[in-house]
Amino acid sequence: MFMCCQSYSPHVLSVFHDVMEGVKLTEKFTFNPKEGIDNPAMVFTDCTDSLSTLRPRLCVLKREDGEAYGFNLRVERGCHGHVIRNVVSGGIAERNGLQDGDRLLEVNNCYIDDVPHPEVARKIKLSGHQLCLLVLDGEEYEQAVSQGQDFQTLVRAHKEEGCKPPRLCHITKDSASGLGISFTPLEGEKGRFSVSLVKGGAAEKAGVCKGDRLIWMNGAMVSHLTHSALSRMMKKCGNAITILVIDSESEKIYMQKTMPILPAMAVPHKLPFKARKLHLISGPAGYGFLLRLEKTPSGNTHHVLRKVDRGSPAERAGMKDGEILLEVNEESVESLQHDKIVDKVRLSGNQVSLTTITPSGLEFYTKLGLSPLLFCEDDAAEKEKDDNVPVSAEVQSTSKKDKDSCSPRLCTVQKGPLGFGFNLDYVPQRPGIFISQVASGGSAQNAGLAVGNVVLEVNGQNVEEKHLEDVIKLVEREKGYLSLLVKDETSYDKMKKADTSTSDVTNREVETYSMSYINMIQWLQKVF
Repeated sequence: MFMCCQSYSPHVLSVFHDVMEGVKLTEKFTFNPKEGIDNPAMVFTDCTDSLSTLRPRLCVLKREDGEAYGFNLRVERGCHGHVIRNVVSGGIAERNGLQDGDRLLEVNNCYIDDVPHPEVARKIKLSGHQLCLLVLDGEEYEQAVSQGQDFQTLVRAHKEEGCKPPRLCHITKDSASGLGISFTPLEGEKGRFSVSLVKGGAAEKAGVCKGDRLIWMNGAMVSHLTHSALSRMMKKCGNAITILVIDSESEKIYMQKTMPILPAMAVPHKLPFKARKLHLISGPAGYGFLLRLEKTPSGNTHHVLRKVDRGSPAERAGMKDGEILLEVNEESVESLQHDKIVDKVRLSGNQVSLTTITPSGLEFYTKLGLSPLLFCEDDAAEKEKDDNVPVSAEVQSTSKKDKDSCSPRLCTVQKGPLGFGFNLDYVPQRPGIFISQVASGGSAQNAGLAVGNVVLEVNGQNVEEKHLEDVIKLVEREKGYLSLLVKDETSYDKMKKADTSTSDVTNREVETYSMSYINMIQWLQKVF
């Protein structure tokens, strides 16, 4: 099995405990506008020639049940990027071109060089029995880093223009056109089928395009099927089918590169179910739900979320009664005993991340032979994203803009290999502790934090009157998720000048979100 190694040996580094240290690793210079273009960090060079000399390699790995891919993925001190290590001699990885020291650039056609290590490992684990890795030799990678080259540009330069990802489309029959799709075998090519559509029908509405190539249907590859066998499958499908398709030009490129077309690479269209990631911050009475081990109608036993209290952190996070628990802090709980899951939640401190899905959703993915975690929605991230979408002044009223800009925002930041990805600072000339730097593409930026945001609370604790050193210690203490209540700098200054106290708001937030660690542990023994 693929192994993801994270340790704190002199040679291996997974997650920095120090948020400031994490950001320092990304700092190159302090920009001085007086220096202008003479600032060495602002000198641009044409690296096209250098990029052309780099040759990423595509390694396609395929395993059977019980087999391991035969390599480890690490983040190491003194090495940049995601490092391939411990390639098993004669194993699947070695036989398909993977070498010790290689740096990973893409997983299943998805660029991951700037993605946190845990997320990369998760993508690999969710890929199933086939895995496409784009890698670069370790020495070439380090040399490219020293030259300041952009690996995303490198990857794009070695990709064919116009190559599009496959689409995983769920089609539900309608009364007018049925499924609205049929398949024509390509002459002289066994197991290859072209798609025909009813214009405006169910399939077209589900994202299928005329002339697409059919790759997969209801969990089965069609490359070994005859047209009559495919027709029988269609008749048995009932009111809906789920198919993997790709346009004909992109299919040619995949075939030329001998790259498999996998559901893990696909863009989902109209899928009826998706797993959801919920971020909970404990309140005075805990999280506000129960976890039970129950036998579902399918005969399988699952950990089920029950009795979600009205107004509780669980309900505010979007939890629904009867959902099945898949992960705690992005670690699968499928094979864990009930008390082990309780321990995981308990050790999370005053906040926890839970990945859930409905029983119907789990049954849907099980029938397709796919992990329910493959297409997962982060409710907190989506909400934060929605909150920060700029709206044109022509379509947004002034009163709404004023209200939105003045409202505090609760940002949940997940710690990555380079920490949380921001710096804090304080200057006497301005009120409040504020965000002084945000790492580009880091966790803080993804969570919606911006330079200049004033920090009102850290994990439900008001910090407006605290010293900078004390607030940094609060941040450093967190190992997984960090919750920051922040306010726009301009609106915060206006609020202070108008002597509008925020104590009522922040006290309500503290009452809602905070509790002592001892009380939480005692309460967790009974209920989440």
